[in-house]
Amino acid sequence: MAVSLTIRPGHPDFLDLPWSSLLEEWELPNLLDLPKGISRHEVRFLSYPRGIYVVKELAQAPARNDYAVLRELESVGAPAVTAVGLVERRIDDPTEEGAAALITAYEPFSFSYREILAGPGFGPRRNQMLDAFAGLLVELHLANCFWGDCSLSNVLYRFDAETIVTIMVDAETAQILPGGLSDGRRLEDLEIMIENVAGGMSDIAAEVGADLEQADLDLGYDIAERYTKLWAELRKAETITTEERFRITERIDRLNRLGFDVEEVDLVPSIDDTAELMIKVKVGGRNFHANRLKSLTGVEALENQAKAILSDVHYYSARTGGDTSSGKATWAVKWRVSEFEPLLARLRSISGVVDPVQAYTDLLHHRYMMASTLGRDVPNDEAFQDWVAQGRPGYPLA
Repeated sequence: MAVSLTIRPGHPDFLDLPWSSLLEEWELPNLLDLPKGISRHEVRFLSYPRGIYVVKELAQAPARNDYAVLRELESVGAPAVTAVGLVERRIDDPTEEGAAALITAYEPFSFSYREILAGPGFGPRRNQMLDAFAGLLVELHLANCFWGDCSLSNVLYRFDAETIVTIMVDAETAQILPGGLSDGRRLEDLEIMIENVAGGMSDIAAEVGADLEQADLDLGYDIAERYTKLWAELRKAETITTEERFRITERIDRLNRLGFDVEEVDLVPSIDDTAELMIKVKVGGRNFHANRLKSLTGVEALENQAKAILSDVHYYSARTGGDTSSGKATWAVKWRVSEFEPLLARLRSISGVVDPVQAYTDLLHHRYMMASTLGRDVPNDEAFQDWVAQGRPGYPLA
């Protein structure tokens, strides 16, 4: 039967692939053997001049849903992989595994949670992992997305300066609810997450020969607690008097420090007291500093990478006397040309550095630690030489 392909512009047409065969049967020169987490579906990686792509085999209905939800999440800037194409009618029965295939763009510098596990737990990066996981679920819920299958295996991870960020991979059970998620649906997602995470941790304990009592079975409850605190901070309504409008700015600044853009601020008069106003904030994506950095310099980075790099931009402007409103665009360009690009080129030349922007933020941290110890400003070249001599502390991150 004729195979149906839906491919987005700007990508290969993928007509060179043997879609009539199952993925496990493919023997192609552009197939890549890349690390991947546990998946109930067959997954293959393919290299093209335009980049690396991931092909996942599944039944037709979940494939269509996966593609549609990922497209919608992309449109609102939610942290999910980019859907590139959908292939259907590969076999007669649409309910059979392999009846369809989803094509997504490979997420560079990403890894599965198993790659940084220390035994049955997360070792020194436990708090970062859990905060990132909770933050992902919050962002999806803010985008009116009910996941329905939230688990450690359905997420990709990336280092982001001194933190970790998470990216949704599997959306085949997800739903976008235009009217927003009720508290009941949010809690249902949390319950599914707690159960799935406990199952994943027990599997890992069994694999390493540990007793079930040693498995971190409460990990999901920890994530849920972090989620609840973050959700409450984002959604709470504050009451102020008409003389305390400065608290509106404080509220926005607090959310910006968490990385969230603020799309709208509603001031609702109190029913009981006309001298009081209730602040209700509509929160956007968690990319405030990334957007600000790109707008100012054109540099693209993850949220916490951008926060660190923005500090370097302002440090440069203070050092060169360029921090004025009229000259902001000029010194931002000068910073990129004289500081960022040359240092990035040196980092790219180092064997083993695959994510130069992440390495740049690690170097910035090293420069700060040197300056604190020496009690003076440290030039980039001096910091770079010492960072390399010390074995690139912070990169790769352990």
